[in-house]
Amino acid sequence: MNEKLTDFRQLNVWQKAHQLVLDIFELTKKFPKEDKSEMAVQIRNAATTIPIKIGEGFMRRNPREKENAYKISQKSLEALKYYLILSGDLNYIKDTEEILLAVEEVGRMLNGLVRSTKHK
Repeated sequence: MNEKLTDFRQLNVWQKAHQLVLDIFELTKKFPKEDKSEMAVQIRNAATTIPIKIGEGFMRRNPREKENAYKISQKSLEALKYYLILSGDLNYIKDTEEILLAVEEVGRMLNGLVRSTKHK
């Protein structure tokens, strides 16, 4: 039985993206004090854009607008990935493997969401 989703929070990809944001906020708390106002803000902005745009896309009725919102989410995810790699190289984060795996999982889910809007 297929239940119709009525709220973006019901989307598994949104739930994973939201958890990713929570993890990012926790992770960036540990950044060096002298950098808190720069890279941490950029990382948090990139991360929060992901579930925001998923939610916006969910409410769009036009498939092209829906797809565009989801694609913005994908772009923010790629920016987040780079910031995390850079943070690891700068030794702001000791081990980036776990968080990058979460990013990859959200990316796969987003790819599926974009594909599903193209077929409607």
